[in-house]
Amino acid sequence: MNQKVVVFLLPNFLFGIFLYGFFCKRQKNLTDAFSDTTEYWLATQSSRKNTLASVCLKNNLNKPRSKLDSQVANQLFVEHKHKFIYCEVPKVGCSNWKRTIFLLQSGLNAKASEIEHDDIHQTSLIKRLVTYPPALQKEFLSNYTKVMFTRHPLERLVSAYRDKLLHSEPFYSITVANRIRAMFRKNKNSTEKVSFQEFVNFIIAKPPHTLDIHWKPMFLLCDPCNIHYDILGKYETLGLDSERVLEVIGAPESLQYPSLKRYGSEKRTYGDITLEYLRQLTSEQIEKIKKLYEMDFFLFNYTMKYEDYFSLND
Repeated sequence: MNQKVVVFLLPNFLFGIFLYGFFCKRQKNLTDAFSDTTEYWLATQSSRKNTLASVCLKNNLNKPRSKLDSQVANQLFVEHKHKFIYCEVPKVGCSNWKRTIFLLQSGLNAKASEIEHDDIHQTSLIKRLVTYPPALQKEFLSNYTKVMFTRHPLERLVSAYRDKLLHSEPFYSITVANRIRAMFRKNKNSTEKVSFQEFVNFIIAKPPHTLDIHWKPMFLLCDPCNIHYDILGKYETLGLDSERVLEVIGAPESLQYPSLKRYGSEKRTYGDITLEYLRQLTSEQIEKIKKLYEMDFFLFNYTMKYEDYFSLND
């Protein structure tokens, strides 16, 4: 080979080897990072399931039934194309999960941002498990990927108050608010917004199983001691958990869990806001609220030392 050609090609050849080595190493790093994330997520899932199983057993919450409770079945949404069952827990990203289910079954013929909040909660196009006969309910629960998401009970409570009692949704801001005012105010004609203290007193005065789904204990909504969920997601790790759910059920790669918010101009209810509201309560109210959500704390491994928790997670 001509010496000039060799002199010309050699640097390019060496540079090509360098680039090949660089990209191989980069790909390995990316693969290792993905593998580490997957292993971490699987270990987290295993830990959550072990905690749940242990608390269920300790508190005698495993009660096999021949028929699924209708109130629980009403919380379960079924998406057949991807064999997916989602338990709706209000104030834990449920509107966006229902949008996701709608998109899954419609073949992505819409955008999440085009689906209005009220529409997704009123549509009959996404099916609840309760609409199927018991035999089919049992079959779906045995063969579909079952998912539920949880959130720190006190943060969820504050989020429910802000969303339902401080806005103009008629049923809550008028009907429920008037019930609360009638219970706790001497002046029955008072129209001031319901305070967080009044809201809490209203909740702790009622039996847990009768509470509105927006503040009913999560374990009563989804019955995780008797329905064996394949994935236990948390609002605190929503990004990673939702990504993994979509992978597991075989959703199109183009589909991502949306991060839409009903009242977009408001801050989300995170630690600082939660603490602001909790500090309005008496120690007696705090203890009663902790008692109401006791099983949620234990089953889903949330700490009751809320000041430390929200300070760390803010």
